[in-house]
Amino acid sequence: MKIVREHYLRDDIGCGAPGCAACGSAHEGPVLEPQPLDPASSLCPQPHYLLPDTNVLLHQIDVLEDPAIRNVIVLQTVLQEVRNRSAPVYKRIRDVTNNLEKHFYTFTNEHHRETYVEQKQGENSNDRNDRAIRVAAKWYNEHLKKMSAENQLQVIFITNDKKNKEKAVEEGIPAFTCEEYVKSLTANPELIDRLACLSEEGNEIESGKIIFLEHLPLSKLQQGIKSGTYLQGTFRASRENYLEATVWIHGDAEENKEASIILQGLKNLNRAIHEDIVAVELLPKNQWVAPSSVVLHDEGQNEDDVEKEEERERILKTVVNEKMLKPTGRVVGIIKRNWRPYCGMLSKSDIKESRRHLFTPADKRIPRIRIETRQASTLEGQRIIVAIDGWPRNSRYPNGHFVKNLGEVGDKETETEVLLLEHDVPHQPFSQAVLSFLPKMPWSITEKDMKNREDLRHLCVCSVDPPGCTDIDDALHCRELENGNLEVGVHIADVSHFIRPGNALDQESARRGTTVYLCEKRIDMVPELLSSNLCSLRCNVDRLAFSCIWEMNHNAEILKTRFTKSAINSKASLTYAEAQMRIDSASMNDDITVSLRGLNKLAKILKKRRIEKGALTLSSPEVRFHMDSETHDPIDLQTKELRETNSMVEEFMLLANISVAKKIHEEFSEHALLRKHPAPPPSNYEILVKAAKSKLAISVEIKTDTAKSLADSLDRADCPTFPYLNTLLRILATRCMMQAVYFCSGMDNDFHHYGLASPIYTHFTSPIRRYADIIVHRLLAVAIGADCTYPELTDKHKLADLCKNLNFRHKMAQYAQRASVAFHTQLFFKSKGIVSEEAYILFVRKNAIVVLIPKYGLEGTVFFEEKDKPQPRLTYDDEIPSLKIEDTVFHIFDKVKVKIMLDSTNLQHQKIRMSLVEPQIPGISIPTDTSNMDINEPESKKKKLEK
Repeated sequence: MKIVREHYLRDDIGCGAPGCAACGSAHEGPVLEPQPLDPASSLCPQPHYLLPDTNVLLHQIDVLEDPAIRNVIVLQTVLQEVRNRSAPVYKRIRDVTNNLEKHFYTFTNEHHRETYVEQKQGENSNDRNDRAIRVAAKWYNEHLKKMSAENQLQVIFITNDKKNKEKAVEEGIPAFTCEEYVKSLTANPELIDRLACLSEEGNEIESGKIIFLEHLPLSKLQQGIKSGTYLQGTFRASRENYLEATVWIHGDAEENKEASIILQGLKNLNRAIHEDIVAVELLPKNQWVAPSSVVLHDEGQNEDDVEKEEERERILKTVVNEKMLKPTGRVVGIIKRNWRPYCGMLSKSDIKESRRHLFTPADKRIPRIRIETRQASTLEGQRIIVAIDGWPRNSRYPNGHFVKNLGEVGDKETETEVLLLEHDVPHQPFSQAVLSFLPKMPWSITEKDMKNREDLRHLCVCSVDPPGCTDIDDALHCRELENGNLEVGVHIADVSHFIRPGNALDQESARRGTTVYLCEKRIDMVPELLSSNLCSLRCNVDRLAFSCIWEMNHNAEILKTRFTKSAINSKASLTYAEAQMRIDSASMNDDITVSLRGLNKLAKILKKRRIEKGALTLSSPEVRFHMDSETHDPIDLQTKELRETNSMVEEFMLLANISVAKKIHEEFSEHALLRKHPAPPPSNYEILVKAAKSKLAISVEIKTDTAKSLADSLDRADCPTFPYLNTLLRILATRCMMQAVYFCSGMDNDFHHYGLASPIYTHFTSPIRRYADIIVHRLLAVAIGADCTYPELTDKHKLADLCKNLNFRHKMAQYAQRASVAFHTQLFFKSKGIVSEEAYILFVRKNAIVVLIPKYGLEGTVFFEEKDKPQPRLTYDDEIPSLKIEDTVFHIFDKVKVKIMLDSTNLQHQKIRMSLVEPQIPGISIPTDTSNMDINEPESKKKKLEK
């Protein structure tokens, strides 16, 4: 069989230089400047364009993105290679070429008659591409000479490849390395900091002593994994201990704790960084270790004191019983690096005039990074971003380069930016491409919109939300029918009407996955025109909705369910408090109030029935800040108050979600997007069961064999002398739960939602702020014939990938929200000074107690061992659990009094510190009047069950 490949060459591809007579107006899109007025280069003083090769684009993208670098020719050969090798860099380079101020021009050299080159016999594709790039550079220089003899425009070839540069110079092409060129820009010395340091030799530490074993090449690793000599997995560094990490082995369920290998010691971690995909070798059983209970942070100033590290590694190897030993291994090679730009702070070198400094990332799981910078004094006390370039075998730390200064540490804007970057929350403004898919204003419902839609604008619909809510997803109505039954409707914003499958707006919403609510900022999943206006079910305006309507009897039993796309006009947007007031007011009997009373009555019956089935009512201390209207600083902090109306709305949202889940699974058994909540393994409950029994005076029994028995025993756990006990037990029970996740019905057979005691569940009611709901709307619309399907919607593998991203985004959003609360809590205590409050013990540790302060919903740790202070006598009993300090015994749920203050000694990790005031323990408790104590750190970690 003969294969013929055709490759078309053209004469009409423009060079990108405006005013070029030879090319005429053949340029498309952004073009170069006619007279590049770029920063003067001491190497090439005349006006010039730059033409980088593939590696420069891949590794020096931070330099190329700098505003000082303009007029760059990006060859098609280079762009294709970048696309194949790094999707993130490819996206960044596309963004730069679309930025008109940068004057980056993409030249289609592979289809230009004079710059296309064929692969020679015996020439590998890499050499062929290098030659193609040189041919294009040479052509450009000759082509531009024709343009005008007087102003000699040059094209400068930028490459870090020694051989390629030599060949270019031989061929008469002006060529420099990226470093040479950047250093020649005398007006922009700060650019040098952004250079990635790639030459492994030049940056070795003077001592040159080999610390680490060599990484094996990929081919060897793949053979080893195939034969079972090595295991492949994801490297997860420890927050608590920089000399320890876990590798989660691929191919086993993430939850399966057996599928992990522990690594201890610098040499065994072998330069792997958090989230890298690595190959590990299991060590013989006599070298297995137990996870360490020691907290170790890398605080040494002396960068290369490896002996000291070895001494610290010995501390980890405490004597443990056989049962505690875990499979232990070492990293033999890196399969895929998962580096990202890291936020953190500069630890300035003590050596005067030194350009080499260590950067300490905010994320404790990332090692410190050595960077070179000339602006260390300006960067001190600032939050900066640094990228890693490489980690040589004889360097204690990886090498990297400075990328960007975010602003002053502690500043609210800066810290919010850090928090979003560190949790990988996409928060850039929406691009023009995305915004172009928004409807044109003024918008109104047209006849075309009403096709396949019911007009429900006559119904008395209202919404109930928290105060200040502008993205109103849902509205409700309830009315009596002629047959004496009740009609109840849940009306959800019809976001999928505005966001059509596959366009830029849809892709961006899918990437974001969820709206992220910080303490005083909302990062929208969809542009504001939709979230706060066209999709928001505000009152007295016509809006498109997706309605779920039930006919019920007065005992809240569903007789009929129907789904329809609709048009509604909400008669009132109420807060929970306003709705509650109407329900309770004897004098109000208007339509809205009557509707609310009907809904509330049914909701109570629904809730009672749900709880009887075994649904859990858990508790988590949620905090509300009251902000100063001028400074936007938190002036008051209190736990959220929940009303009956909160519960009323929740009941109908749950009911709608369950009804829709059943419907889409009936229609699409293989590709319904559902949400499940796995039952926790029994071991998760140990702490709850022990805690309930630990205090003799109030010992209660908690049964955990089913959700129902847990719910019942929590309801029975009541103590008249200790009313807060029940809340504490529910908070602890929340900590035992698993994370709820999205999944595709065709890829899983366990659908059960443990917390809600429902056999099937999904998310339908918040499409403005969750992308999962948009997919569910699309499935439901196809099921009822209100919209057409598209290939990705019925591809279970695509849906499974989408669920993976949604689960990641939801988890990150949760962590970012907690970090925001923690930061605002710090601001609050910074202005409040030192306070003493009542607290309850949630956990006892070997050398500390973890307490909860109900007044603020705040959690923290009181440590009992401090550096440079006499050590108290501590006895820890894991069985009860209890901690004896000198002669005082602490149990879970004991009431104590603690002093709370902000400790700013470590600028990067400011902490709320707590110290014991009562009970009095000589040498441990502090008298109530001291004002500048330094007590060790709290780690506030909350696992909250998201339904």
